[in-house]
Amino acid sequence: MCLAIPSKIVSIDNQMATIDVDGVRRQASLMLLEDARVGDYVIVHAGFAIQKLDEATALESIRLLRQAAGLAESSKSRKQD
Repeated sequence: MCLAIPSKIVSIDNQMATIDVDGVRRQASLMLLEDARVGDYVIVHAGFAIQKLDEATALESIRLLRQAAGLAESSKSRKQD
C-alpha cells in the first residue's frame, strides 16, 4: 500500500527538486511534471513527482494525516496499558 503525502518543493536544480515533509527533506525527479515551481506541493511516488496539488488541498491532507497518526498512536498506547 502506498500513502501519498503532499510534499512542498523547496528548491529545484535542473530536473531534481528538494522536497520537504515536516522538516524531512528528500530529492525527487520532476521529469514527469512540466510546470513545477518552488513552493508547489506535489505527490511523489518512487522518487518522481507525479502530480501537483493546490496549497489548500495539500494542507488539508497533511492535517488529516497528522490526525490519523495521532489516533493510531493513541490506540496503540491504550493497548499497551
